[in-house]
Amino acid sequence: MALRAARRLAFCSRQGRRLLPSPAPAPAPAPAPCNRKAVPAAAFLHSHATSFGYKQVREEEKSKLVGNVFSSVASSYDLMNDLMSVGLHRLWKDRLVSKLNPFPGMKHLDVAGGTGDVAFRVLERIKSVGHRAMQGTLTDTEEDTHIYVCDINPNMLNVGKKRAAERGYSGEHCLSWIQGDAEALSFEDGSMDGYTIAFGIRNVTHIEKALAEAYRVLKRGGRFLCLELSHVDVPVFKEIYDVYSFSLVPTMGELVAGDRQSYQYLVESIRRFPNQEKFAQMIQEAGFQRVEYENLVGGVVAIHSGLKL
Repeated sequence: MALRAARRLAFCSRQGRRLLPSPAPAPAPAPAPCNRKAVPAAAFLHSHATSFGYKQVREEEKSKLVGNVFSSVASSYDLMNDLMSVGLHRLWKDRLVSKLNPFPGMKHLDVAGGTGDVAFRVLERIKSVGHRAMQGTLTDTEEDTHIYVCDINPNMLNVGKKRAAERGYSGEHCLSWIQGDAEALSFEDGSMDGYTIAFGIRNVTHIEKALAEAYRVLKRGGRFLCLELSHVDVPVFKEIYDVYSFSLVPTMGELVAGDRQSYQYLVESIRRFPNQEKFAQMIQEAGFQRVEYENLVGGVVAIHSGLKL
């Protein structure tokens, strides 16, 4: 009963998917909203790239400051996610992976996924598909499966490795943990079937560089998916959400994780992140097609997706 109620709450205000129009194949004499030369998104990016929450900082400082935040919260990250979202983040990640539609033999990259939450779901979905198809036997195709978890923070990766061992995944040849930067990935061009990033892209210094790298490493036909805290678009709900975010979340961070400042940053970083339409435009400007997004819980979170065609 409780699980059914949680699922209804997670998706009760889910809006229909919004698909951005594809860019016109021929160059237009004047910039259009989806034209790759559009200026407003770039101007917004420059402003965002030099912010740490509401503070203005030098670009070279931001990655260090964000690193300090996640080093501080790594050990309590999952517990705080459960508390802040009342456990709904688990259902949101389930939704993300269902949209990915993992398949045996795929090469998948999960960025900013140090704790393994998304990677484990992808692996479990692939195993489920493979076992149903072959009645429990491991096929050669399934053995070709490889999931890479990439995170810039070693403390977050250590949490993920520990969780993998607890789940019995420490011996999985198809699961790799890589310390790396979303803006400068170490993977080859066109090497991945799928790319996911959950609650991570708002923390990079240059969002456009992270999107360009996602596009570079994906194969033709590969799917980009991003789950991120976003902008509430229901007026009354927005007021309640703002009070909750700025009053209760930092207090919970102080009581549970002993770190109010880090959770104050997390709340502020959500407000500084581009809204759903602007972020969708940025994804399209990176080269992706069939760009769309789906709001969950009135826009508390959004799942953006695009294809490399």
